[in-house]
Amino acid sequence: MNEVESLKQVRAKYEAMRTEIAKVIIGQDKVVEELLISIFSRGHSLLVGVPGLAKTLLVNTIAQTLGLSFSRIQFTPDLMPSDIIGSEVLGEDRKFRFVKGPLFANVVLADEINRTPPKTQAALLEAMQERSVTTAGQSFKLPAPFFVLATQNPIEQEGTYPLPEAQLDRFMFNIWVDYPSFAEEVEVVKSTTSSMNHEVKQVISAEEILMFQELIRKIPVADNVVEYAVGVVGRSRPNENDAPEYTRKYISWGAGPRASQYLIIGAKCHAAMRGKLSPDIEDVKAVAQPILRHRIVRNYQAEAEGMGIESLIERLTEA
Repeated sequence: MNEVESLKQVRAKYEAMRTEIAKVIIGQDKVVEELLISIFSRGHSLLVGVPGLAKTLLVNTIAQTLGLSFSRIQFTPDLMPSDIIGSEVLGEDRKFRFVKGPLFANVVLADEINRTPPKTQAALLEAMQERSVTTAGQSFKLPAPFFVLATQNPIEQEGTYPLPEAQLDRFMFNIWVDYPSFAEEVEVVKSTTSSMNHEVKQVISAEEILMFQELIRKIPVADNVVEYAVGVVGRSRPNENDAPEYTRKYISWGAGPRASQYLIIGAKCHAAMRGKLSPDIEDVKAVAQPILRHRIVRNYQAEAEGMGIESLIERLTEA
């Protein structure tokens, strides 16, 4: 199968996955799309939303359509790094052996990541970056493919440990999960308060995911598209000589080079899912919000004037 045929397969599998997910998850089309882009781009995602918006159910459903092992870790203030990585246990033969923790799964749901201390957060973020864990001087590879989909509650900040900007940068996407529309909520209530039971089928294998990840990285990108992506990120930095006036006025810290990399890989995946052989500027714009949302820090003046981060990103992409 040549690369053009393989790209058609990417689109077909993407559509099949959306159809299966829609059996359980009503609405949230944008959220589903962004999650699948991050998976095919070999990235991790942070889902931010109030309780009761089916974030956990969504991640579990996606894991079922992928046919991958799924693990859920409920983060709490007393959770230790060994609770997620695993620990050495003395066996009956008087030898230590490593018992793997819940991190050893293809899809890991890190529920309420901001509820656990920085030490445990750091252990998770290190595993996300290296795709391996080290304990007692030994290194253990995590299964491939490996994705961390973390959730964060934007309310009830008392007793939480917010992730620093440098650690947020490890997540490819910051996905905002919003309330459903009236019609969608009516449908949710009907389906969840009846005896209906929807079975979700596996539509893709681990081997296919790994193949698609490699294929997407091989997609060619025109120089003007790369320059546009780098320009968007560069305009977010208030200390640059050619920074726009609104950047100097409202932004205290801009995005780093990792944002430019993710804009291009995300645009490649967005294009492939639409059957395009190469991404254009519109594909970069389509993934800009979730990629830049957690990489740009507004200053006090922006907050005082009600200048939202989404509005600033829109101005950066339209410049």
